[in-house]
Amino acid sequence: MGAVPAGEPVYIDALGPTGPEPFRARERRPLTTLAGEPVGEISQVPALYVRRAISAMRAAPTTPAAQRFAALDKAADLFEGAAVAGLHPDDYAHLVSRASGVPLGVVRASIAWVADVLRTQRRTVELAMPRGVVADWRDPATTAGAAVWTRRGEVFAVHAAGNTPAVHGLWPEALALGYKVALRPSTREPFTAFRLVSALRDAGIPPATLTLLPTDHAVADVIIAEADQAIVYGGQDVVAKYEANPRVLTQGPGRSKILVTADVDWREKIDIIAGSVSHLGGTACTCATAVLVEGDPEPLARALADRLSLIPSLPPEHPDATLTVQPTDVSAGIDRYLHTVAGDARALLGGDTIVDELPSGGSVLRPAVHLVASSTAPQLGVELPFPCVWVGPWHERDGIAPLRDSLVLTAMTTREKLIEALLNEPSITNLYLGDNPTTWLRPGIPHDGYLGEFLMRTKAMIRSVPAAGSP
Repeated sequence: MGAVPAGEPVYIDALGPTGPEPFRARERRPLTTLAGEPVGEISQVPALYVRRAISAMRAAPTTPAAQRFAALDKAADLFEGAAVAGLHPDDYAHLVSRASGVPLGVVRASIAWVADVLRTQRRTVELAMPRGVVADWRDPATTAGAAVWTRRGEVFAVHAAGNTPAVHGLWPEALALGYKVALRPSTREPFTAFRLVSALRDAGIPPATLTLLPTDHAVADVIIAEADQAIVYGGQDVVAKYEANPRVLTQGPGRSKILVTADVDWREKIDIIAGSVSHLGGTACTCATAVLVEGDPEPLARALADRLSLIPSLPPEHPDATLTVQPTDVSAGIDRYLHTVAGDARALLGGDTIVDELPSGGSVLRPAVHLVASSTAPQLGVELPFPCVWVGPWHERDGIAPLRDSLVLTAMTTREKLIEALLNEPSITNLYLGDNPTTWLRPGIPHDGYLGEFLMRTKAMIRSVPAAGSP
């Protein structure tokens, strides 16, 4: 971004493979706050630039493991606490909040999360490896025959999301594994991507190992086509576009859920349930969007609505803000869509509107709680980017079918046969039991499996021991 004095425009330009200087494209788009105030511009590099950049990355040598891990450690400190590309960390956090509507507290928690992820990559890489596999062909085990953990390709493309800075806590695992990473930032919130890439390059990651390629949607497809592997974030439309491509890992709607069976008193769990719905402003794929209750679900739904209604509407930079703010026209569009998909569901909160306009610009997305009549209600599969939850009944005869297709399922139950069935259900990615919110996550714990499971493979190797004195 260059030196950025207070009040000066912020330029998000490409960081190419040939050196430290950013490339400012002829085509650029404005960056604004929620109130429409201009804060800078983001370059939109053409397809030719992308192809040349990825070709240069592919031709560059792989960064040695020791250098990679040292750079990740150093970058954590820079990203969290130093002036990077001329922008102080506090100024950066406020900029993200003002431009994206993410509450400042969420931004700061996300920054700390990303820094922790960078610091723990040695351990994460080890945890992702199968037992008995070695990380380096020089390991003595290969003299007798062993499996070696090897990359499936050289260049990994990332189409980043902009809902919170925490989304950048996943792709650094690819750097740790020796991939070269081409990152396309979100236009909504490109500041974290630029800051993190700059910090990693300042810490010792070579330019040809890590690039930032801001561009439009059409050229974004070129990035995926040129790379070996890719990860993309988006809604169901994005998942449908790429789900048949084995080179692309999709990060779409989480449809995370909570199940409360009759052997558990939900009244003791209401704080955990409410936190699962509202954490990170309800924007994360791990936030609960459906709660199924054995027995009458209405008392839980009303108690949940009461809890969520107490969350204040505040500007995103307020220290107590927890709800996301969006431009009023965007919020109004989400509100209209909610009224359409709610159908016959009974609104207990947010039925009139979820839009709460702020004098400072933009509108808070207020929580919504709806009651549905059955565990097969189509609304249970609807996920929206704010605290929106559907509450319905579950019966033992329903089995696990209503709980499928969940990134996270928190099962508040003591029934071991049910737990076994949930654990063995392939479409439930993560299973949490008891007093653990759906939003629980720690560095080293897989989110949607370890990224290494997608990027790496085992390769059998056996080698002869060199004769004594041989070169």
